[in-house]
Amino acid sequence: MRIGIFAKTFPGTAPLDVLSQSSAAGFDGVQYNMACSGYAAMPDAIPPATLRAIVSAGAETGQQLYALSATYNMIHPDPAVRESGERRLRVMAAACRDVSIPLVTLCTGTRDTQDQWHHHPDNRSVGAWRDLLLAFEVAVDIATVNGIALGVEPELANVVNSAEAARLLIDEMKSEAIRIVLDPANLFEQAGTSERRSLVERAVDRLAGRISMAHAKDRAADGSVVAAGQGVIDFSHFLSCLKASGFDGPVVAHGCSAEESAGVARFLKRQREALSL
Repeated sequence: MRIGIFAKTFPGTAPLDVLSQSSAAGFDGVQYNMACSGYAAMPDAIPPATLRAIVSAGAETGQQLYALSATYNMIHPDPAVRESGERRLRVMAAACRDVSIPLVTLCTGTRDTQDQWHHHPDNRSVGAWRDLLLAFEVAVDIATVNGIALGVEPELANVVNSAEAARLLIDEMKSEAIRIVLDPANLFEQAGTSERRSLVERAVDRLAGRISMAHAKDRAADGSVVAAGQGVIDFSHFLSCLKASGFDGPVVAHGCSAEESAGVARFLKRQREALSL
């Protein structure tokens, strides 16, 4: 099991600077964000020199590039907003192909017009699900052309808000390009110990064979996000479930500060060693 982190955790707009900080903190690799190259997270274009700098930084620091963040609101009520996201997804997918990043991570979206991570009651409507399927028809074509995969992360505030919804998307789309990014902290806000364990077990069981990456953030008892190892999530249990399912992808930390990152790396490595992963 490889241990990674969101590259955007670290300050800087040059990939060598950012990846050097990740390496120094003890991580094996990153989920990259174009903000770490001084661009918008989903730019309209990415110059070849920028891509070469990312590849060079990875080689120089020994950091692997596990995924590229490419989140836009896939079910925004305004079709023009969705179409803009799709245009930029083509740019991001081509960048992944050119630098050998296997996965782009997506946001399945919300009907909220201001914040793609904010819940809206219409997320559960028939129309929202219809728009999601239409968006994924486009996204799957983009991924297939570029030889990459799409990382879908169940998020409580989004239209794919559970493992069950993610499974339904997989079953309806019938595409191997759709993969899962599973974060145990996205399965609940506040829950007792037995419920947390049950949610994790059901999610891993429901999505086994499709999980390409795990995320590692934590929740305090009040539901707030904290660094992995500082909250209520039993990471030994989560990683054991992943191991039993055959998962062999990276576990990528986020929800921590740059100052907390080295401690998170040590915590996750201890979990890895204890489970012989």
